[in-house]
Amino acid sequence: MSKKGIALTLVAVLVAAGAGYLGARKQYANAGAEAVAAAQSLQTSRTGSTGKGSAAQLSDALAAAMTGKTIVVKPGELIQAAVAQAKSGDTVQVMPGTYNETVYIDKDNIALVGVIQEGKWPTLDGMSKLNDAVLYSGNGIRVENFKIVKFKGNAIMGQAGNNFVIRHNWIEDTGVYGIFPQFGQNGLIQYNVLSGIEDAAIYVGMSDNIQVDHNEVHGNVAGIEIENSRHAIVEDNMVYDNAGGVLTFVTPWLPIKTTFDVIIRNNFVVNNNHKNFGAVGSIVSGVPSGTGVIVMAAKDVVIENNVIRDNKNAGIIVADHKSFANITVDPESDPYPDRVQVLSNLFSNNGYEPIDDIKALMLASLTKQGPDIVAVGGGTGNCMVDRASHSTLGISGWATVCPITTSAQTVSLLLDKPATPRSTETVTKGQVLYNGICAGCHTYSARMIGPPTQIIQALYAGNPQGIADYIAHPTKKRDDFPPMPSQGHLSPEMRKLVAEYMLSVKK
Repeated sequence: MSKKGIALTLVAVLVAAGAGYLGARKQYANAGAEAVAAAQSLQTSRTGSTGKGSAAQLSDALAAAMTGKTIVVKPGELIQAAVAQAKSGDTVQVMPGTYNETVYIDKDNIALVGVIQEGKWPTLDGMSKLNDAVLYSGNGIRVENFKIVKFKGNAIMGQAGNNFVIRHNWIEDTGVYGIFPQFGQNGLIQYNVLSGIEDAAIYVGMSDNIQVDHNEVHGNVAGIEIENSRHAIVEDNMVYDNAGGVLTFVTPWLPIKTTFDVIIRNNFVVNNNHKNFGAVGSIVSGVPSGTGVIVMAAKDVVIENNVIRDNKNAGIIVADHKSFANITVDPESDPYPDRVQVLSNLFSNNGYEPIDDIKALMLASLTKQGPDIVAVGGGTGNCMVDRASHSTLGISGWATVCPITTSAQTVSLLLDKPATPRSTETVTKGQVLYNGICAGCHTYSARMIGPPTQIIQALYAGNPQGIADYIAHPTKKRDDFPPMPSQGHLSPEMRKLVAEYMLSVKK
């Protein structure tokens, strides 16, 4: 069995064992009319358009859409040439070998599928020169069975594409992000192995109805990050040896201002003590090494049945914007984490080497025991069961019972029908492109991976064509920012539209 197979089998065995151990927990009464009403309202919304879908349904729907021909790519041929030839419903099948290229998919219902034979993979190798391996903007895209190494930007990035499946990929050293769906809806990310990423290995940005399961992420700055996204489940993943394990954020100054309805369950979040090697000044560079789970300003988050152990700083940190490093407060973003529910989890040996801020909290609390969970800043409606059994800091105002005892009734938050494709009408195309591409690296006024949009506006005031030309052929201008990936796959018309919109953004 391969290393990947062993790891994923281990996850399944340990999750089953953990579920049996934790299944004997107490049953708790509802805690307060307001919290109960919020939980019931959320559950009602799930039984409508969200909550009926499943990974199998989404996979089946994509398979049903692939009714065209299969185009086979062999070593020495270009994958991009096959994609250019493909029509909606076609499958591009890539044979084992090494391919040094960037693949752009701007069509709907295309499957990009690698063939693994006798342990040999189709490998996209960026040679530490190319920025991105796969960029897709089409709907109904499937990417699976690829080894992706040595890119400077991203391994697989989605740009406003809905109904996607990304699975069974092996990703190492691909720069800023590993798997990065941006501004998409209804997507599945599963059975991938990712390491060596300088921001987030799996980064779900400004997306809705997402499932992230059975992945192995290790040796990254952040393992799995759900940012400015809604209706997401993160479950059955092996998350270890990252600086931070699982992150659920609201990043200020992005077009979508909220993160809510996130379930983090049945994961192994262990030994996330890797040195933080994120880009200096980026938000993720402020994540304290040794942190298992971070919830920042997100709402309606359930953390359940996880094994959270051996994280030297803390098992779980729940924080608001004002208490977190590298945050420029956005007046349009609610800065507080509300209705966070920490249900039954297995904690062990967390917080044995905390940062100075947590040491100060421990001193004020007259304890020497490292924390399983730390809450800093504001927030309402938060709760934790089994509090007396764990080491906690800052949660004295939290309820000791939660509105629900388990999230098991919510099997999935994927849609039961494919999401409608994003609008591509000319009057909105610039905004869709900006949200789906630019906002992944540029906030309006805060530093992210790229400089703030405000600075770009000042540099290119009245010159949208200058931006359009630059994004087609970017050059590295600043030593303190990573190089920008080319967006040369966009047509001149689309580059001009997104440039004009970028200059018009006001917040």
